[in-house]
Amino acid sequence: MSQILTPIGAFVSNGGEKAFFEDRSAESEYTASYAQELEKQPGKDFVILNITDVQLEDYEVYGKNGELAKNTIDKLVNDVQPDLITMTSDNGWGTMAYLELIRQIDSYGIAWAPIMGNHDGQGILSEFWAAYNFSKAENCLFRFGPKDMGYGNYVINITENGHVVHTIFMMDTHSSATFETGNGKESGYDHLWENQLEWYKWVVEGVANQERKTVESSVFFHIPVCEYQDAWEAAAIKTEDTSAIKDGPYNDEYKDVSFGKNEENVCCSPVNNGFFTLCQTLGSTKNIVSGHDHVNNASILYEGIRLTYATKTGAACYWDSNMNGGTKFTVSSDGSMATEHIYVDPAEVGYKISSGIFGDAC
Repeated sequence: MSQILTPIGAFVSNGGEKAFFEDRSAESEYTASYAQELEKQPGKDFVILNITDVQLEDYEVYGKNGELAKNTIDKLVNDVQPDLITMTSDNGWGTMAYLELIRQIDSYGIAWAPIMGNHDGQGILSEFWAAYNFSKAENCLFRFGPKDMGYGNYVINITENGHVVHTIFMMDTHSSATFETGNGKESGYDHLWENQLEWYKWVVEGVANQERKTVESSVFFHIPVCEYQDAWEAAAIKTEDTSAIKDGPYNDEYKDVSFGKNEENVCCSPVNNGFFTLCQTLGSTKNIVSGHDHVNNASILYEGIRLTYATKTGAACYWDSNMNGGTKFTVSSDGSMATEHIYVDPAEVGYKISSGIFGDAC
């Protein structure tokens, strides 16, 4: 009960949410202490395990779907042996689901870093409540981040021998919004806001000044950028029925640098916010990782940046039983990152099903 009520008490006693966010301005100077740091052992890859869209409702937590999610995560952690666990959101749809997930992930004693998705904040007391519980977990690196940018925009620097070799951005892509388009007002999924792009640029340039070179980085968020659709259209071999959902294979230009498949349309914002182009311009980010579309896990090297759908973890909401698991990232001493999907057979962790896609898109 205390975990449910404590965030409310903290909210009231601190005069609302604003006290929990950073008071950063555009004129603030980036310093090494701004980012959290995780030390990489020399000569050994730094390993990241990503889980995504666990998205259990309270009634599922102690049932079949809850058991599958728990056992899948246990197996992933045991097999991958990560140095960091990242979570590309839609973490839960209920109070007990959220608390149980936090308890499980924190119990491994491994640093972990979650972000918010379009369904986080639904089915619970508030998004602030979820953010507060993340921030108070013993091994969680979650930070509220600067004000007026959503919940949880923060930076993790992977260091080796005192130098940053790779920067990880955890960013909030919010939920939905209404946009002005050539066809008038259009509602759709939101994405990064202008002040988040400015903040991202500030950190990239700050780390570069600190290290006297551009440091490779990766960005983790929930809703994909529009270029995920462009990449899929460029890389996947088209079927005769262009309206059909395609699951590959990849054409000659992309087949050696792409893997995974998409089984549903790319659900992104109707308006391109320019973030992908900004990443190209600054030259730091070589990997963008998203969740959101549960039966997509294509990873495509597109115009110099790898765009990866993380593999969904568990059966909640909707899923493909053949695409259950997580995604592994390994960072080498030169800062480059390799990507690999790790599949967990549901039957191997005690979940009996028939094959196929189950549930409705969310």
